Amino acid sequence: MKRIYLELLAKHLSEFRQMAFLMGPRQAGKTTVSLAAAGEWSKHFYFNWDNAQEKLLFIEGPTAIAKQAGLDVLMTESPVLIFDEIHKFGKWKNFLKGFFDLYEKRTKIIVTGSARLNIYKKGGDSLMGRYFYYRLHPLSVAEIVSPTLIEEEIRSPSPISVSDWEALLEHGGFPEPFIQRSKSFSLRLKNLRKDQLFREDIRDGTKIQEIAELELLAECLRRQAAESLTYHSLATKIRVSTDTVRRWIEILKSFYYCFTIQPWSKNVTRSLIKEPKLYLWDWSLIDDEGHRNENIVASHLLKATHFWSDRGLGDYGLYYLRTKDQLETDFLVTKNDKPWFLVEVKTKAKGLSPALYHFQKELGAPHAFQVAFDLPFINKNCFEESGPILVPAQTFLSQLV
Repeated sequence: MKRIYLELLAKHLSEFRQMAFLMGPRQAGKTTVSLAAAGEWSKHFYFNWDNAQEKLLFIEGPTAIAKQAGLDVLMTESPVLIFDEIHKFGKWKNFLKGFFDLYEKRTKIIVTGSARLNIYKKGGDSLMGRYFYYRLHPLSVAEIVSPTLIEEEIRSPSPISVSDWEALLEHGGFPEPFIQRSKSFSLRLKNLRKDQLFREDIRDGTKIQEIAELELLAECLRRQAAESLTYHSLATKIRVSTDTVRRWIEILKSFYYCFTIQPWSKNVTRSLIKEPKLYLWDWSLIDDEGHRNENIVASHLLKATHFWSDRGLGDYGLYYLRTKDQLETDFLVTKNDKPWFLVEVKTKAKGLSPALYHFQKELGAPHAFQVAFDLPFINKNCFEESGPILVPAQTFLSQLV
């Protein structure tokens, strides 16, 4: 299926000299998108660190890769080179810097990684100015119904089919389970992804030996998704130190198991809560319907803020709000450090939350939405409204990315 990142990556290759860093979780579509974008050029070459022969080429150095790609021969058009999972190479920064500096004018480069490409800080010269990064997320409503780039952030609303909507809710946004729409296939893929995460990625990429305890932490986080993190409580359950829990959660975030959002504290009186709220990259893992729906919206908003920022449309942030007297709103999206819109998530349509009125007045955010999952799609741009308003989830999510 067409991904919006294909057009984004193709645009990068045609306009910029910098390497394109494509980061995202396993099985989200990085390799597929990279190969599709590179396939639009006359020549492209794919090098995977996990391939034994190609690993030797990386170790030999830039000239070995360049010779394999024919960069030592005059060409009419520069080929595209894809370096997949190169972050597992201890000297990947030095390799990329050396390769780019030597062959910048002869090739275009895409670098992909299923762990954050800045996790392995083992020394080496800075790559500053030599790359732009793009964070690839699983599928979303907007990408399913309209996978094309637009100049602005907000799209016109577009309806999603009933079957696509139900598949997205049940199977999540990772492409294969969404396309297959089979409970048994999704379960088998989840188990495989879990084994790869703990038995391969984390075991091989970190110094953690207590894999069983780390898996227990991940299970606790799964059950507490869409809630505030309490490090001490988690440490007590797993019988490790609080500092260890904090460190392990950062590692799980680095390998795209979960993500956190921080509380917004600027210009909010009676601010109290400092703990982040935690969500999963794969919301289909969450059993509780209300928490899963909140996670779906969190994932869509994170994807949107990352996408808008990575395109250079501005600096976007995602936060939540809660005061000492427990007044709370699920999400605040900021643009260039200023409140832009508030979002409260409800499984069923109810009266508007008083917190939306309170925080919109206090922060001066132009928009405030209460997103309900049981309302049918309405073909109306909700961003044309200012005051707090009840909005169908399908309408609101279709206007993001």
